[in-house]
Amino acid sequence: MFLKSPPELILASTSKYRRELLQRLGIPFVCVAPGVDEAVQPGERPAALVARLAREKAAAAAAAHPDAWIVGSDQAAVRMDAADGETILGKPGSASACIEQLRRCSGQTVTFLTAVAVLKQDAAPLEFTDTTRVMFRMLDEATIERYVAREMPLDCAGGFKSEGLGITLCESIVSIDPSALIGLPLIRLAATLRTAGFALP
Repeated sequence: MFLKSPPELILASTSKYRRELLQRLGIPFVCVAPGVDEAVQPGERPAALVARLAREKAAAAAAAHPDAWIVGSDQAAVRMDAADGETILGKPGSASACIEQLRRCSGQTVTFLTAVAVLKQDAAPLEFTDTTRVMFRMLDEATIERYVAREMPLDCAGGFKSEGLGITLCESIVSIDPSALIGLPLIRLAATLRTAGFALP
């Protein structure tokens, strides 16, 4: 009798945050760069954007690895205001951009949409999107500058890290999965991977 090897798992991402989150599940996996253009298409709403990018990232890796299950994910932080409507907050990239982003989030609710696509070439796609709402407290300039100088969250959508010092900027966080805000909703992903045949407790 031969034991069936577990299916290969690939994370289509270069994000250290997603890599660290997926490691929590204890399943062997490798990371590949998906090489997908993440530009917003004309008229594309944030929920459609993250779902499309998660799917495209997974599909790009699946084309090169047809026997593996691929996890693709994308996240957008979205602020609503009367003047600009729906604004997608990207990764700030610089301290000055991060300060400006947090200045605009002061006293506001920001919605974080995290989409996941789990694909294998010979199987039906498994896809979902997590919604987490973060209410920022009123932030004065000194608080914002202190925070950015100490944590430098320049590669994080929304310009803060809830798993670090960024939690002090919040009034509340409403979520069904605390890992989603960091970049990968592990509760729903674990259930999805069980459906795909991975052994998880």
